[in-house]
Order: sequence, then structure tokens, then C-alpha cells
Amino acid sequence: MKGLKIHDKLIFLVNSIAAALLLFAYILPYLSPKSFALLSVLSLGVPLLILINALFALYWLLKVKRPVFLSVIVLLIGFRYIGSLYKFSGSKDSEQANQISLMSFNVRLFNVYDWIDSEDIGKKAMKFISNENPDIVCFQEFHPDPDVFNEAYPYKFEDVSGERMKHGQAIWSKYDFLNKGSITFENTANSAIYADLITGSDTIRVYNVHLQSSGISSQADNIDQNSSKRLLKRVTETFKMQQDQAEKVVAHMKSSPYKIIVCGDFNNTAYSYVYNLIKGDLNDAFEVGGHGFGRTFAFRYFPVRIDFILSDQDFSVNGFKTYDIRLSDHFPIKAELTLDSD
Repeated sequence: MKGLKIHDKLIFLVNSIAAALLLFAYILPYLSPKSFALLSVLSLGVPLLILINALFALYWLLKVKRPVFLSVIVLLIGFRYIGSLYKFSGSKDSEQANQISLMSFNVRLFNVYDWIDSEDIGKKAMKFISNENPDIVCFQEFHPDPDVFNEAYPYKFEDVSGERMKHGQAIWSKYDFLNKGSITFENTANSAIYADLITGSDTIRVYNVHLQSSGISSQADNIDQNSSKRLLKRVTETFKMQQDQAEKVVAHMKSSPYKIIVCGDFNNTAYSYVYNLIKGDLNDAFEVGGHGFGRTFAFRYFPVRIDFILSDQDFSVNGFKTYDIRLSDHFPIKAELTLDSD
């Protein structure tokens, strides 16, 4: 670009690449991983690409240079994607009559393998849940443990398996179950479960979904060239499995006779095909009532949101919170919802 010094031309070149990648990433939610598995991996880097382009825009703005328009225009084109990364407005917090509070939390087996240098994680998690007092709790990577008990939740559906280490998904509720069941995923320990809950005069269906993990560590240290290739291959295969799993969940959702809430660990971002598939016309509680980055996974290098609470449009989102508490490699989230009267 004319009028730029050599170092600024190099910066503009890198800026152009970052802007092009982000622009291309906007179409990833509509590309099937089975057909474009390698390209789908880019969805994991969308939060970083947004931040990089924002920094480029700030750089050119401070220098009062025309290249500022490149990243600004690309960011404006994908403004709704920015809303999935960061919410500028204050969080909604308006308690309503007949309100339902629901928490989703990947507890990582309550630290049974001592990933976190802290004792009694199960007890600490139970104390945390008691303090926050949600009506419904959906656990992913749940592990039955004598320390994991809370008498405030008389109705429990714990779908666990495994010979050496029992684990799976669980729904704890203050509301009675009318029905419950599971959705089996082939060749994996991951699964989805659901429960029909009687909430006063209404019955709602809650899905607790745990899609296939890519195996990316929250630390992501010591990745050499060979391990990077193996990780890339594993992630592409994971995304294909996630698509199969998400399609099963969506097919089951379509048969629901009740208004639905879907929560859980999707092991993918809000810029992915599987998120877009499951979300459909549902509301993302974070986008409606959240604030800030909404980070749910303790990834070291940039904020990642892979845990979600989605609700039927007949639910009003009165509040949403992400908790900055280290009891797992995930952070718990909670939504306050009200089913609107017909």
C-alpha cells in the first residue's frame, strides 16, 4: 500500500492474512466436517483471529492510517460472531416468577486423577453448588463419589459406565422426573442424556450433551511438529464424530413433545458446525444475558467458550453467569430462565 513504510507494509501483509482467515471462518458453521474436516479446524482459532484483527485495527487507528478499514470492515461483517466471544452490555439479572435456574458443569471426574493440586474437589464442588442453589444441575464427566452428594436434589439421573472408572453424564433436579433416557454415541464414552421435568404446571425437557473431545489440553505445552500433525489428524476425526453425535441429538430434539433446554460441553466453539446445528432456532443464554468473554474452558492462551446453555425461544433469559472458580478444567455456567405463558 502506497505511503506506508517497509515495516508497516509487512504488518499490513500479516493483517491481510488474518483478515482473510477470519472472513473465511465466518462460513465454517455451514460447512460439514465430514466434507471439509481440515477446514473446520479453523473454527477453534476464531476467538484468536477476532482478537488479532481487533489489535490490528487499534494499531492502524493510533497511527491514523487507512489500513484501519480492513480489519474494521471484516469485524463489522462478523459482528454477531463477536457477540459470541464478548458481550459488551451488562448481564441481565432480573428475577421473575416461576423462574428456573439451571447450571451446566463439566467436573472432570471431580479431580479423581489429581489434575488440580487441591484436595476434596468433590466436597468443594458440592459447597459451591449449594451456595449458588440452581434448580437443575447438569454434570458432564460425572463420577460417582461418596463426597458427591447434595440433599437439595432428590431427583437424580446418573448415566455412568466403565469398568475401571465409572463416569458419564448426570442431571440433578429439584423437580420430579416424568421421563428420562439417554442417547448413545458409538465408539466413545461420550453421550447425551435427557429428562422431562415437571415444573409446576409445565413440563420441560432438559438435554445434557457431552460431544466428543478433541484431546486438546488446557495447557497445550510442548507441542512439537510431529505431535502437531497427530493432533491435527485427531481433531479432524473428532469433528466428524461430533457431527454424527450432534445429528443424533438434533433428531431426538425434533421428537420432543415439550419445550427444551440444551446444555453441556460441546468440545467446540460457537463458530463450529456442530454448535450451529444444535443451536438451530434456540437462544444462546450467554448471548442474551451474559457479560464479558464468557470463557468456559481454562485454555492458557486465549478465551474459549465451549460449554453452552441453549433454550427454546419460549423461554425468557433473565440472567446468565460464568463462574471464575477452579474446580475443573472447565468453568461452570448458570442461566435463569422463565417459560413464557401462551
